[in-house]
Order: sequence, then C-alpha cells, then structure tokens
Amino acid sequence: MPLRDQIEQLAAREGGNYSDADFALFNEFKAALNRGEIRAAERDKNGKWQTNAWVKRSILLGFRMGAIVEMTSSDAPLQFLDKNTYPIQRFSANDRVRIVPGGSSIRDGAYIAPGVVCMPPMFVNAGAYVDEGTMIDSHALVGSCAQIGKRVHISAAAQIGGVLEPAGAMPVIIEDDVIVGGNCGVYEGAIVRERAVLASGTIITGSTPVFDLIRDQIYRRDGDAPLEIPAGAVVVPGSRAINTDKAREWGLSLYAPVIVKYRDDKTDASTQLEEALR
Repeated sequence: MPLRDQIEQLAAREGGNYSDADFALFNEFKAALNRGEIRAAERDKNGKWQTNAWVKRSILLGFRMGAIVEMTSSDAPLQFLDKNTYPIQRFSANDRVRIVPGGSSIRDGAYIAPGVVCMPPMFVNAGAYVDEGTMIDSHALVGSCAQIGKRVHISAAAQIGGVLEPAGAMPVIIEDDVIVGGNCGVYEGAIVRERAVLASGTIITGSTPVFDLIRDQIYRRDGDAPLEIPAGAVVVPGSRAINTDKAREWGLSLYAPVIVKYRDDKTDASTQLEEALR
C-alpha cells in the first residue's frame, strides 16, 4: 500500500495508543518530508499552487502521537521540552546546508535543500520546504508548511507565517528569487511570485489589499483564491486615508502595501545576493 494511503488511515484513527509499527510509519512519512519528496503544497501541471491536505493532516498526526519529553542537552543552561515526534533535525556536512553557530534550529519534518544558509538565530518549523541557495537571516522565522523557493533572501527579523489548520488552507508561498526585507511579514496563505521584492517593514496578509500604482490595480484575496503579489513587483509600506468624518477629523489612515515599480536592472543590482557568502 502506498505511503499516502497508510498514513491517511493512521491519521483517520481515533487517538489512543500507537504501536511501534505506527511510529515507524510516521517516521517514514517524516523522512520523506525531510528529503523533499512530499510537500504541504506544490504546483500542478498548469503552474497553480495546490495544498496537499493529506500531508498537513499527517503532520498534525505527529503532534497527536507525540509525548512531551526532555530535550535539553546535558550541558545546556536552558531547558527544552517538546513532543518526541518532532525533535530538532540533524544534518551532516554531506547535506551541504550551512547552519552558522549561534542558536538556530530546524524542526524535524522540514526540507532544507543543499546550498541553504541559516544565520543565527533562526527557526524553521515542521512541514516547511526551503529550496536551493536561499538565505534565512538572523531572527527570521519560516513557519509550518511555508514553501520557499530558490535563491530567496529572507532578511533579518522577517516572519514567514505558518499554517497547519485547517488542513486545506494554503500555506504561505515565496517563489524563486524573491527578496523579503528586514522586519517583513507574510501571512495567511499569501503567494509572493518570483523575483518580487518586499521592502523592509512590509506586511502582507490575506486580508490586506495591495495597491499597484504601476498597473492601476488593487489585489485582494478572492474567496478561496489567495492574495498574490505579482512577479517582479517592488512593494513598500504605505497608508491610505480613512474617509469617515471622524477619521478625517483625527487624521487617521490604514496601513497599505503599495507596489511602486517592477524590477529592473537597478533593482537587480541593489538586491544582488553575494555568492561568496555561500
């Protein structure tokens, strides 16, 4: 029986006692996540992103199966306790992943491709997929099931939100060659298309409209269709006035991400990733 069918049958069972065979099956599933062979979301043959709800349900299964155990090393000054089904993932030099010393951690069940650089401290949660050549900078988060493309720069203190429930919900997608500036946040299943640039401090959520000054459009989430930042867009933090009497009296405005240009040679030069760092 295929792994998917077996793990779905296990996930559909009522919680209770789990056998050694059940844990072996879950570990087989988690190993496939670690290898990048299965993903919480992926493109279909038409290039559209689709959620693999069965993968997310199976990740949740691991929390149900797990027991809280001591995870503190003998010489550590701080104590750590977590589910034994999701320990910190271990790497070897053969994986060609750089995890610079200083307090970073990557949870088991996340795919980290060769050439990824992790600057301390950063965290990658279970179900995430981080593709080749990406840099995750200091104090950055890659949340559960987030999908990060090739050669992405997730700058210092940027937050890529995670989502496990509901199982059918789209995780955050960051496509190839995207620059996510410092202190940015991308949440609620938003999709940032290839080569887009989010300037420092830009916040993208599923419920936040994005104003495109170049194409005279406003982008919003439409029902089940996620909010998408167009390919090559350069997005900066902005504001829009609230047009009620009291808001005008008080001079109030709301936060609004604004697309001020699309990538050109000047943008590429200013955002060029230094290959020597890799």
